[in-house]
Amino acid sequence: MNLSFEQLPEAVTNLTKEVSALRQLLISKEQHTEQPEQFLTIQQAAAFLNLSVPTMYSKVSKRELPVMKRSKRLYFSLTELTEYLRNGKKKTSAEIEAEADLYLSKNKKSAEL
Repeated sequence: MNLSFEQLPEAVTNLTKEVSALRQLLISKEQHTEQPEQFLTIQQAAAFLNLSVPTMYSKVSKRELPVMKRSKRLYFSLTELTEYLRNGKKKTSAEIEAEADLYLSKNKKSAEL
């Protein structure tokens, strides 16, 4: 975009407004992401995972669930439990095929060398 000398002040003003708006957007995004970590009791975690409390204790003793222990109490991070659920996601046939194709294409290139 070519600007004339007369258009330059208006362009700088618009740029300043846009940078200010971007700065405000970044500040508001930072404020939303700085939420404190939420910790759950075993009863709350069981309800979140839709499991019984005895099953929770069993999974904790087998080290299948991320847990923190303070004194005799167990605490569960909501973020870690969500990640635990995501890690258990089963891949679709299309995802498995895509991974297989990628693996084969990578190994075919290294075998040719």
